[in-house]
Amino acid sequence: MSFAWIRRAKGAAVWLALASAGGTAVAADSLPPLRVDPALLGGAPLKPAPAPAPAPEARPQPAVPRPAAAPVDAADAEPQAEQPARKPPAGVADESAAKPEPREAATSLPAAPPSAAEVKPVAPPPAARPLPAPGTKPQVAPAAPSPARIPSLAPTATAAGTAPPLPQRAAPPLAAARAAASGARNLPPLRVDPALLGGAPAQLASETQPPQVAERPALAPLYSAHAQAGLLPAPAVPGEPVDKKNAPTYVTARSISGVNEVEVVAEGAAELQRATDTLRAERIVFNQARDEVEAIGDVQLTTPDSAISGPRLRLQMTDSVGEFEAPAYALRHQPQPLVVPALTMTGMPIVSKGGKILAASGTRIERPAVTGSGTASLLEFLGADKYRLRDATYSTCAPGQRDWEIVVDKLDLDYVDEVGEARNATVRFKDVPLFYAPWINFPLSAQRKSGFLSPTIGSTSKSGMELSAPWYWNIAPDMDATIAPRLMTKRGLQLNTEFRYLDPSYNGQLRAEYLPDDRLAGTSRYGYALTHAQHLGGGFNALLNVNGVSDDDYFTDLSTRMAQISQGNLLRQALVTYGGPWYGASLNVQSYQTLLDSSTPYRRMPQLTATASRHDLPLGLTFDLSAEYVDFDHPTQVLGKRTTFYPQVALPLTHSAFWLTPKLGFHSTTYELDRQGAAIDSQQKRALPIFSVDGGFTLERPVEWSGRNYLQTLEPRAYYLYVPKRRQQDIPVFDSALTDFSYAQLFAENRYSGGDRVGDANHLTLALTSRLIDPASGADLVRAAIGQRYYFSDQYVTLPDERARSTRTADLIAALSGQVMPKTYADFGWQYNPEQNRTERLTVGMRYMPLTGRILNTAYRFTREQIGQIDISGQWPLFGGWNAVGRYNYSTKESRLVEGIAGLEYDGGCWTARLVVQRLAVQADSPSSSIFVQLELNDISRIGSNPLDLLRRSIPGYGVINQPTADPVFAAQ
Repeated sequence: MSFAWIRRAKGAAVWLALASAGGTAVAADSLPPLRVDPALLGGAPLKPAPAPAPAPEARPQPAVPRPAAAPVDAADAEPQAEQPARKPPAGVADESAAKPEPREAATSLPAAPPSAAEVKPVAPPPAARPLPAPGTKPQVAPAAPSPARIPSLAPTATAAGTAPPLPQRAAPPLAAARAAASGARNLPPLRVDPALLGGAPAQLASETQPPQVAERPALAPLYSAHAQAGLLPAPAVPGEPVDKKNAPTYVTARSISGVNEVEVVAEGAAELQRATDTLRAERIVFNQARDEVEAIGDVQLTTPDSAISGPRLRLQMTDSVGEFEAPAYALRHQPQPLVVPALTMTGMPIVSKGGKILAASGTRIERPAVTGSGTASLLEFLGADKYRLRDATYSTCAPGQRDWEIVVDKLDLDYVDEVGEARNATVRFKDVPLFYAPWINFPLSAQRKSGFLSPTIGSTSKSGMELSAPWYWNIAPDMDATIAPRLMTKRGLQLNTEFRYLDPSYNGQLRAEYLPDDRLAGTSRYGYALTHAQHLGGGFNALLNVNGVSDDDYFTDLSTRMAQISQGNLLRQALVTYGGPWYGASLNVQSYQTLLDSSTPYRRMPQLTATASRHDLPLGLTFDLSAEYVDFDHPTQVLGKRTTFYPQVALPLTHSAFWLTPKLGFHSTTYELDRQGAAIDSQQKRALPIFSVDGGFTLERPVEWSGRNYLQTLEPRAYYLYVPKRRQQDIPVFDSALTDFSYAQLFAENRYSGGDRVGDANHLTLALTSRLIDPASGADLVRAAIGQRYYFSDQYVTLPDERARSTRTADLIAALSGQVMPKTYADFGWQYNPEQNRTERLTVGMRYMPLTGRILNTAYRFTREQIGQIDISGQWPLFGGWNAVGRYNYSTKESRLVEGIAGLEYDGGCWTARLVVQRLAVQADSPSSSIFVQLELNDISRIGSNPLDLLRRSIPGYGVINQPTADPVFAAQ
């Protein structure tokens, strides 16, 4: 009985459910279509509405325009999700088609959507559209078109305007229901909108609003919900690469027409956007099938790296191929940062034979971007970042300041390979032609490229007017050469060459200069310099350094560099070294070419040295060894072979507050002489012990100076040295000389350089150092030191013509260096003789540098009976872009000018002019004068004679007033 009742109850429940479903289906014929709550897609839930009030009569309600979502930046703009079409009941017309909205609408033609993990919200959901009253025909929203893959330069279509929506096929109801069911398994429970029951329509909640960005297309309704559900691609993240080929395209205009997925025609303030690129024109025709765009009337194409405008554009967007008629353009190029290669222990870069960096040091040198602008009759797009301009102009000046420009028949710019090529190029400055070249091939970055460099023009008093036209030859990635003919009106034509090569195991440079039949000297003249470094493997390395000139006056007549003019001996050396874990050795062959009546030094033919150092011995002992064998050769002087052996043992005792290091060594030397005097034995020997004790301690305290906290130290130090007396008068002097007396020499074991004299010693040095340390960086802000040596015996060992010391105190040494005031740096050194109450040596230097390009240097150098010089130099802005540079180096001992430099620089924004005059006289009877005139076109070329090396060398701290934003394009000096 009970089971029968249960069966009847189940049958009744099934019948009631079927009847309820049938009634619901009949009632739905007069209701608007179902609308899914945005919460199902991750949006804000619908607000509950109050219970509906009975309406006396159903009246059709006019459609209310739905507000567009907030515009977003083009880089973040993403298309609408493709939504399933809502099919109206039979016989119900589409209200949106009957009543088009008067405003601009936006329709998205998206590319294939990415994964949901890449998506983020961009715009809030808009408010729901009011539903029609019962008995009226509902409004049906058109479905979004299917995705289309779009190219790499511009933006896809957002339709806007009065054109009717493109027809779409509704999804099958059963398939749509299955898809909704499968997608809603993890979604919140379904909630019926109160509007379905006749109540007020639900409003979409939005707690936060995205920032408003002007002049950007509107996003689709419910964009954030679709994006979170993975139905729309993620917006571009600033700083990340943008995939332009797969990015969606948006089109907005006053009127849009066309055929879906075939062609879109936008007219009236039309705008097409893709990723970070924007195209604006009066009329835009976008062919989706071929991914081509044609723009007519006030066309403006802007990308992060370019801005081009003109009357007409045709562009195949996938391959970036097309042409722009009569454009005005601005192209920006960001060179790749320079990667600094790692170095081996021998200082060689780790690169392949082709010049490829095999191991980087981790340092990357960022280079600022270069922007070039101009006009052309036609600009052709030859692919991504490749352009060809015809009948064009080019300049790095701002559009309103075209002080200079290059006029070319054809200009190819390839920013992929970073090379450029120009045909029939004329450089014009202030509308005045400067030079013409029928063909120029140039790099657009630091990449080397064969071709002519900018010519240099100058004048010197000894050679007359000079003209040089260098040719650069990029032989291979690991070698290059520069050939520079130099025409001098007074002397003739000189050929200068430079060859460089680089390899993981070796590198080198060869420079050669040849002047046939110098008209002033009446003979041919030449100079050469070769340097080569070689890593031989197994701890062995080699070095070759050979220099030579044809005559003693070569540098004086043909060079403007003081360092070359003042050279007395040119080094010629071959060196092989070996480095082990705690030992090393070297083999050296060395000679010189002597110039300007200088004394000829001894040649080492050869010199063999060995060193060893162990700091891990028992009881904390350390061991050091230096040994040498050298064969001295000279055309006229005494010859000799010297063998030296010097082992040392020390016991460092260190603590955080003090240190004490006793050390004992034994110095042994043997000579084999030839051409010595009759009274001198051919064999000479010298053996003596050397004992020293070095110790000190450190005190510190915090101090405040100029409103900042620092750490001040006080560091007393004592150094005792004992070397017994040994007779050394019969030993010739091959390479020894008296070293300069300085603060560092107070703590040296020998007052002589070289190995021919070991000075006797029994003295104590007392010194005091104080430092001002920045606790944040640990750097010394100011360092001051004072010290003096006290002798306990008279001097015994001397050099020839040296007077032995008999006093008990040495000269007082004081030094100070560092930042003594804001932007002011000082360098002070003083050697004072207390016995004679006079200054033996004085160096005073001050530098004031508030900013780059503003610097003043003053220095005074004095050495008794040798040097007395005043040196003043500086660089300072004057007015209106003008800057003054100069140097005044005057010898008080000889009462004459050693070097004088005076010049003016003008910074024109995109160009710089320099006029520099130099007078140089290392010797009083052979002065020379030079004039440098240079015009620098920023990022392109330098025309004239280059004074920058002279200014950097002569004015410490000199700063280029127009720091180049990149390597010169057409030529690098």
